[in-house]
Amino acid sequence: MNPRARWIAAALLATALLSACGALRRGGRAGGDPDLALLAEWLTGSFGSQRQAAADSAFFDIRLRMAPIWGGRADGVWLYVEQAVHGHELRPYRQRVYRLRRLDARRLESAVFELPGPERFVGAAGDAGCFAALTPDSLLPRAGCAIVLRRRADGAFAGATEAGACPSTLHGAAYATSEVVLTADRLVSWDRGWDARGEQVWGAVKEGYVFDRLPAGD
Repeated sequence: MNPRARWIAAALLATALLSACGALRRGGRAGGDPDLALLAEWLTGSFGSQRQAAADSAFFDIRLRMAPIWGGRADGVWLYVEQAVHGHELRPYRQRVYRLRRLDARRLESAVFELPGPERFVGAAGDAGCFAALTPDSLLPRAGCAIVLRRRADGAFAGATEAGACPSTLHGAAYATSEVVLTADRLVSWDRGWDARGEQVWGAVKEGYVFDRLPAGD
């Protein structure tokens, strides 16, 4: 193959790869559901709790990144989620996949899945193409840990896990609870672990973590 032909072939291959990655970044289909589409849009991006951490030493500066994966699927919108202490983004302490879908006329669900070999996907929120070889049936569902959300009168999405349904053994816990309030520029997330007597054993005590949306690229 002459140099010009090699250059054309390389250009065509690069274009094809970029097109494939673009399709993955667009995420799954919302199926014409405006609330589901808006929920996915508001969750996508980078968030940080630095403002809250600067005001209250009980909170850490945590960075949260969420990005759509598996574009075009009909079973909901899929997001890769990565959470790390600021300055240690290459060592995230939590990696999950969320599936967003409609439950009924009033409720949406964010189901939670663990990744097999999560270390392979560190930093993948910036490159959804990393998930091209992975399929949803490879994920490990966290039964009972889905968050059920409703759209409030003020436009925010708010929801929580079912009480006592999400198992956890962290720091002697018997179960965990999660509460979420989401707006266009802020995510408030309150994750807590409880022992069999109903006493809190991990998680923020005063209130949930307040994550402000960060500019693109942060």
